[in-house]
Amino acid sequence: MKVLFLELEQHLKSSSGASVVAIDNKIEQAMDLVKSHLMYAVREEVEVLKEQIKELIEKNSQLEQENTLLKTLASPEQLAQFQAQLQTGSPPSSQTQGTTQQPAQPASQGSGPSA
Repeated sequence: MKVLFLELEQHLKSSSGASVVAIDNKIEQAMDLVKSHLMYAVREEVEVLKEQIKELIEKNSQLEQENTLLKTLASPEQLAQFQAQLQTGSPPSSQTQGTTQQPAQPASQGSGPSA
């Protein structure tokens, strides 16, 4: 893009001096306008990303607290079974999900009033 402007500028310099200065000024104004629009768009995107980061940090904190609570409520057998599944990479079976969800239900109800 800059090369195009430079070629145009060189071509116009062969014309009269006053018109070249006027065109140079218009080109500079146009480039400044493009720059200001880009800066505005970048600032706007940065604000959106900052808000998303804030939300993700809050969600992560909430999930860490929930994870800690679930670990304290899980039986040693459930924790051992979960660790074994993590090591093998197999998804939890429906029977395992049913047993791990039972302690989670009182935990959610118990954490509701304290929040």
